Amino acid sequence: MNFMDAVKVCFAKYADFNGRAKRPEFWWFVLFCVVVSLVLEIFSSYISWAFSLATLVPSLSAGARRLHDTNKSGWLQLIGLIPILGWIYLIYVCAQPGDTGDNPYGAPPAN
Repeated sequence: MNFMDAVKVCFAKYADFNGRAKRPEFWWFVLFCVVVSLVLEIFSSYISWAFSLATLVPSLSAGARRLHDTNKSGWLQLIGLIPILGWIYLIYVCAQPGDTGDNPYGAPPAN
């Protein structure tokens, strides 16, 4: 999955917390959100803040689908509320390869 496809899929499934997302889909979307937010910060912190708020739900849904691919609950994202250690653990879990077979969250993503 390339950059544009990943961003399109994440916005198309902006409130879909079911299913699974492969690593490229999740990490390309994270890169998109970070880069756009940093670029917007150059112009105005209010615009950057508004963009971050607008992409909150798509980011949470992409994160939940990514965790589902590693056979973990999407609620595990709440561990990110723990500063530093929680963030490190979430990055570690999201960087792991997904399950190749079916799991309780569905079949592996096709692409």
